[in-house]
This record gives sequence, C-alpha cells and structure tokens, in this order.
Amino acid sequence: MADSKVDLGTRVTTALAAMAAAFVARKVITFAWTKVTGKEPPTHPEDPQVALAEALGWAMLTGVAVEAARLLATRAAAGRAKHSEAREPAGAAAGR
Repeated sequence: MADSKVDLGTRVTTALAAMAAAFVARKVITFAWTKVTGKEPPTHPEDPQVALAEALGWAMLTGVAVEAARLLATRAAAGRAKHSEAREPAGAAAGR
C-alpha cells in the first residue's frame, strides 16, 4: 500500500511538475500536428465544421500524450522527493 502521509512540499512539487509537463506536452503536440498535417489543430473539435476523423485524432493524441507526460513528471518528482528523504540525516527529521 502506498504511503498515505505525503508532506506538503512533495504535493506542491508533484503538482507543479504535472502542470509544467502538461503545458510542454500540449505545445509539442500542437507543433507536431501543424508540421504533419500542414494546418492548425482544431480549437473546438466538437464543432460540426471539423471532420470527425480530425476531431477524434486530435482528442486521442492530446489525451494520451498529455496524461502520459503528467504521469511521468509526477512519478519523477515523487521519486526524487522520496530519494531525498531517504538521504536526509536522522537528526534532521527530529528538528522539524
């Protein structure tokens, strides 16, 4: 079972890492979409003027890529926090 007691610093760090990763992933995906298709990605995929295949492709690509980036960033940040806690001297935790 995962440790349910996570300090505030770790929570803030993982949240910021997830937001930054999602932002960067979205920018990279938008750039790649424009290079591959030659046009901007749909801003409103639910609009009937957007082809169904294009709307589904964009939705799946952004959903999977952004969530994967968030997951990897969150795991990396949590792993670094756990690693730094393990390296903390024994007397340092008592002084908090």
